[in-house]
Amino acid sequence: MASIVLLVLFFAIMTAVGIWGMRKTRSLSDFFLGGRNMGPWISAIAYGTSYFSAVIFIGFAGKQGWMFGIHALWIALGNALIGAAGAWLVLARRTRRMTQNLDAMTMPEFLQERYEATHLKPVSAVIIFFFLIPYSASVFKGLGHLFEAVFGISYDTALLLMIGFTGVYLVLGGYFAIAMTDLIQGFFMFFGSITMVGVVYGNGGGFVATLQKVIENYSLHIPAAARPSFLTIFSLVFMTSFGPWGLPQMVQKFYAIKDESIIKKAAIVTTVFATIIGFSAYLVGISSHVFFSPDSLPKMGQGGAINFDSIVPTLLTRLLPELLLALILLLVLSASMSTLSSLILVSSSSVAIDLYPGRAEANSEKDRSIAMMRFLSAIFIIVSYFISRFQFEVIVTLMSLSWGAVAGSFTAPYMYGLFWKRATKAGAYAGLFSGLLLEIVLFFVLGPAQAPLAATFAILIPFIIVPVVSLFTKTPSDGRLAAAFERIRA
Repeated sequence: MASIVLLVLFFAIMTAVGIWGMRKTRSLSDFFLGGRNMGPWISAIAYGTSYFSAVIFIGFAGKQGWMFGIHALWIALGNALIGAAGAWLVLARRTRRMTQNLDAMTMPEFLQERYEATHLKPVSAVIIFFFLIPYSASVFKGLGHLFEAVFGISYDTALLLMIGFTGVYLVLGGYFAIAMTDLIQGFFMFFGSITMVGVVYGNGGGFVATLQKVIENYSLHIPAAARPSFLTIFSLVFMTSFGPWGLPQMVQKFYAIKDESIIKKAAIVTTVFATIIGFSAYLVGISSHVFFSPDSLPKMGQGGAINFDSIVPTLLTRLLPELLLALILLLVLSASMSTLSSLILVSSSSVAIDLYPGRAEANSEKDRSIAMMRFLSAIFIIVSYFISRFQFEVIVTLMSLSWGAVAGSFTAPYMYGLFWKRATKAGAYAGLFSGLLLEIVLFFVLGPAQAPLAATFAILIPFIIVPVVSLFTKTPSDGRLAAAFERIRA
């Protein structure tokens, strides 16, 4: 009963914020970037909640916690120091300033304007649309199964509930509603995570005692041959920590900040938030070595393989009273809905802003792109539902590819565009296509189990290709470079 009451209250607040956001949305810039007027707390929490979804609390923490043991905490450390603090301190100032200089609202627009590459925007937009929609569908899928398990309702009904409420506040209020709901959801995530660790480790005999049991039992549960290598751990930390530097839904948060004076404060807030969320998730994941044996782990069917997605939910259901379980449910729901709304907004912008020809009057109250954004956001939510519902095999593969494909395509062209005047249009194209193709080829050659390693190569290799190609090709015009790097030390 407590779960239902909290859930109804949560959804009512989200709906109210969506209606409030609609009243504040008068232009395309308002809808997509909140009018570039977001303060430090809202910007920081929006970044953090978009970073972590249900995947980390459910499948990722369960699988890596069991297979990696105490080494899984390196992922949390990398996410906090590189994915959160590093991204804000290295990228935020230049991104905010240069996107204003070039009047760019999206990653594809930035690449087109920075490199004077007419066709780079539609190409980039297609990549974003093609890979982020399956990614958003995977988040819907995780939420659907979670609600099915906790509330005993059908998977289809759970999906429809998620789609309905996500659609209300996203379609009505745009980025402002997302940012405000992220702030609310961030508090659920922050305090829920701390509570979750406290209860689980309290049941294990205390924090230090539980960690000691994890270390002891890991050596008994996981044979030496099955333990992850240094390369496996490094690639996973790299993919989840450095990869977000090139993801459009993460970079968008830097476009929307009010001014550069908030960056240091936002960096601190985001780092603290990411530290608490990341370490909490993996601490609970590794505690599975205390509360399970290899024989007692949840299985897929009778005597089947380990069901890693069920480890953490099963653990929490056993240890937490109803009220705390309801709070943790809201934690997971918050993480997923914030990630989902950012994905849908960026995906819809790939058509409404980057491919739709009505962008010229983006700041006009009459701009038809606002209606187009709302319409496409709704359409993409519906598309995500059908993908989640029917689980087409090719789409499942795209879900696994999506993170590496998008990060591999954009990270090098984006960062060289910010920091190196000599980077050229040809170099940007070469970096984009080499990252994309490497991810696809390596994913199938190495296999899904080595997806982090494939993504690592897909992100790193373009950092060599972009400068090599740029040194032999023509730079953008002096006028374009002067405009892009105005008030920036190149």
